[in-house]
Amino acid sequence: MILYHYPKCGTCRTARKWLDEQGVTVELVDLTIDTPDVKALTDLHGRSGLPLKRFFNTSGQSYRGGGFKDRLPSMSSDDQLAALAADGKLIKRPILDTGSTVLVGFKADAWADAVG
Repeated sequence: MILYHYPKCGTCRTARKWLDEQGVTVELVDLTIDTPDVKALTDLHGRSGLPLKRFFNTSGQSYRGGGFKDRLPSMSSDDQLAALAADGKLIKRPILDTGSTVLVGFKADAWADAVG
């Protein structure tokens, strides 16, 4: 399993602590250092079953500063993926890749079902 995270993010720290408590070992990927490329993001998005807009960190500075609230509805999927790949802080976190499914954001109940 892979956990895409940002070390300074409180929700990411909560998710890591929860995974440790469950005895789940994950490979850690810092989104700001090893930002997934378009191909990896396309794969994660496809396996998540979520709308692409759910991959955007709507509360972050990159989202607000880039005007994505207004731009996102008219952006193509390719442009959205390129924007995410260009700025790891634009990506909603944490993302848990279990191999068979991808979970975006931390919700203990959903994660328990996925890792159990």
